[in-house]
Amino acid sequence: MDAPEATTEYARPATLSPLPQPSPEALACLLLRLAPTYVWWKTPDEAMLFPQRVAAQVMKLGTWDDLNELIEVAGLDYLREVLRDAEAGQLDSRSWHYWHYRLGLAECGNKPVPPMPVRKMA
Repeated sequence: MDAPEATTEYARPATLSPLPQPSPEALACLLLRLAPTYVWWKTPDEAMLFPQRVAAQVMKLGTWDDLNELIEVAGLDYLREVLRDAEAGQLDSRSWHYWHYRLGLAECGNKPVPPMPVRKMA
């Protein structure tokens, strides 16, 4: 008796198609809710003076659920903006590389990850 032919279906990678334009109010509400967890050394109101820093902290340290919620609410363009405007030290090397590949800003063998931001001394 011949063994049945095995078929393997691989999950297709998630496409990076644009999500609907995020609501600024929904994004602010999410970041305010996440701020105490990811920017614990400031009050939520102080952290929200720089919302992109809160988002960068979530991108660096976030749980899977928090990251997925951030992607859904903020949208990919906002996360690309966070990377583009990141200051030295906001993201570690691991998260810097991950997000560049995840957001389609780098491609293995074709488009390298740019250098991380560095502090500039005047």
